[in-house]
Amino acid sequence: MKRTKISVCMIVKNEERWIAQCLESVLKFADEIIVVDTGSTDHTLDICNTLGVTVQHLEWNNDFAAARNYSLGLATGDWIMWLDADEQLLISEPESIRKQLEQSNENIYSIRLINYIGDHVSPHETYHYNQVRIIRNYVGLKFNNSVHETINVHEVMPELQSIDIQCLPIEIYHYGYLNNVVLAKGKSDRNIALLEASLVKEIDNPWTYYHLASEYVHLKKYELAYGYVNRAVLAFLGKNQAPPSLLYKLKYAILIEVKHIDKNTIAAIDKAIQMYPDYVDLHLYRGIMLFTDKQYDEALSTFQHCILLGESHTQHLTLAGSGSFHAWYYIGQCHEKLSDPKQAKVAYHNSINIYSDYLPSKEALLALQ
Repeated sequence: MKRTKISVCMIVKNEERWIAQCLESVLKFADEIIVVDTGSTDHTLDICNTLGVTVQHLEWNNDFAAARNYSLGLATGDWIMWLDADEQLLISEPESIRKQLEQSNENIYSIRLINYIGDHVSPHETYHYNQVRIIRNYVGLKFNNSVHETINVHEVMPELQSIDIQCLPIEIYHYGYLNNVVLAKGKSDRNIALLEASLVKEIDNPWTYYHLASEYVHLKKYELAYGYVNRAVLAFLGKNQAPPSLLYKLKYAILIEVKHIDKNTIAAIDKAIQMYPDYVDLHLYRGIMLFTDKQYDEALSTFQHCILLGESHTQHLTLAGSGSFHAWYYIGQCHEKLSDPKQAKVAYHNSINIYSDYLPSKEALLALQ
């Protein structure tokens, strides 16, 4: 049997901080590495050359999908994996993955993506979910959307459901959402300008509304963010599509942040949970709402359910700790409100045993001593 050829495609610009780490993580897996540079002025190109990776050049036209598709067009592999320069690949058994691809009848696979957030790299300060990152070449798959580009999976395979997409035992660590990286690159301002421009071309694209909402959350402009996330929900419904779970996550995160919580809000998140009953983050938010509304018994039951759900349902964008140390902290808070400090201490200890530096539980435990 002919050996399956794997191409890794990347688009880069001024990535000298990350590019070596990224390339070194894929050198033993990829048969072909395609790096398309859109105008680097730092040492990105020198680093690529040192590692023996040839760089192609493309004039930047404010369209990430176009640049991605240019890189795909250069790929000669049977399979293509796409990466960003600020990502790092971890594959424990590369030959096993290759064998699976050789024997596969599928056209796409997802990979577990771990996004670091906050001020430093910590496995406890992450969002994680499964994202399509490996696609079969020459079957018409390409990127859409000029910013926050996505693969046109449902155009090529309209019958495919997200739950049917297999996830390979590969992890990608993404460093681009760390606070200092976001600030240094001015990502939010750049992305908002591109997203607003794309709205002129394609009115009522629900993903554009969602990404605008997300960017405005980063800038703490919550009123604008809430308006856009609601427009995203309505746009999906207008296309007779169920709004994806992460829209509801963002919507209720905004309401919690601005402390707009009442019985109507709780009833609304209950409807979202009916759609996505295995999404632990929605249950965590529901518990926070109930706690804020002083419904401590029901909040306690909800947080306990978060522990039972855990964090393995990574078809949803999941915050590390939603089904573990965050939930245990809130269980402790509920026990305190219900005048049971002994059980509160147990809950805080459980939280700290999972994440030893989790400050809310450490401070709450200290206050009970």
